[in-house]
Amino acid sequence: MMFVIPAIDLKEGRCVRLLQGRKEDATVYSDDPVATARKWEATGARRLHVVDLDGAFTGSQKNLESVLNIRKAVSMEIEVGGGIRDMIRIENLLSAGISSVILGTIAVENPELVKEACAKYPGRIMVGIDAKNGDVAVKGWVEVTKVRASELAHRMQDIGCAGIIYTDIAKDGMLSGPNIEAVRQMVQGLRIPVIASGGISSIEDIRNLLTIKGLWGAITGKAIYSGTLDLKEALRISEKKC
Repeated sequence: MMFVIPAIDLKEGRCVRLLQGRKEDATVYSDDPVATARKWEATGARRLHVVDLDGAFTGSQKNLESVLNIRKAVSMEIEVGGGIRDMIRIENLLSAGISSVILGTIAVENPELVKEACAKYPGRIMVGIDAKNGDVAVKGWVEVTKVRASELAHRMQDIGCAGIIYTDIAKDGMLSGPNIEAVRQMVQGLRIPVIASGGISSIEDIRNLLTIKGLWGAITGKAIYSGTLDLKEALRISEKKC
């Protein structure tokens, strides 16, 4: 079974999607994140991916109220990322009922903090690895490092993170299909769960991802908002594989 996970990206309290992570290329899909979360849960989603985009760019969570309102409104599991760069924020989110937190920038800048968080909250710390031509990008994808995505993934696995969310920046928001080979290599190289993100545009893309043995999940955003992917059908197909 592969989990198909709808995404809610928050910018100034609204649901948006960015084109290749560029904050100036934002499309607003809803002014009501809670209603959107309820819609995806009613469709059958078991897990929700929430990103505080303002937090990712600034390093400080700006949409916490919206995140907590979503948590209160739905019963499905919720993973949250964006601007989570210290233990206090991690503790606040997990104590509020968030299932998993996603750490990105600090995985590169402060791996010791990630290690501490993994030890304190086993099974609840995920690492988001956003890659551009195989190199890790941080701070809302504004800065590209010289760290290879595969190298960082192995480091995070070794310190105990619960899973990797792997995003190909070139594919994100483009509806051009995921980078199947890059995802396959990431999955095959790790023992921990991998969630693919970026580029999903159709049921055919879901079928292609299902050919990757061991892929734990796939995040979809723009496709379900623009209507090129029927979430209910995607969930049905992915869950038939269990």
